[in-house]
Amino acid sequence: MKKLLSLSFQGLAAILPLSLTLYFIYWFMSGAEALLFPYVSQAFYFPGMGILTACALILLTGLLVNVFFVRWIVSTANRQVEKIPLVKSVYGAIRDTLTVFQINDKENSKAVVSVEIKPDMHLIGFITADQVALEIFQDEDKVGVYIPLSYQIGGYTLYVKRQQITKLDIGVEEAMRVALTGGVKAKQD
Repeated sequence: MKKLLSLSFQGLAAILPLSLTLYFIYWFMSGAEALLFPYVSQAFYFPGMGILTACALILLTGLLVNVFFVRWIVSTANRQVEKIPLVKSVYGAIRDTLTVFQINDKENSKAVVSVEIKPDMHLIGFITADQVALEIFQDEDKVGVYIPLSYQIGGYTLYVKRQQITKLDIGVEEAMRVALTGGVKAKQD
């Protein structure tokens, strides 16, 4: 019985990552198609048109946001949203989360760090809040480091002395994967 259960888990581990990835891609593509389908006549419609339209709209929005007038409108709208009591908390959290994932290559070299929490015990983290640490802890040389929790969305922001951190020579994506999976790595076939 144990052998059957073990074989079942091995089979699940083999097919689940690929099947979930394929299902997510299918869900995204069919959703994009379904949004466009009612607005385009059958004569002009072709499979994949919804995805192409979504990509084009995202690119166009990115271009427009860089135009001064549109940037001013977006910034004004952001300030208004931030005045609404409950909405500002949700909006701010989403905006801050997206900011964490927009670390560019210049910041990448200093972003991934190891935090020594006690001798011979380290956590992988990401430098996020240099300026905030300076404002809160004015007389101390502290750095804000985000420590993600394994197997869940969430984490802690620790303010630690600069001497407690060591820069790591790995990319943000790899460090996030290690931190979120608890260091478990799938075998490469």
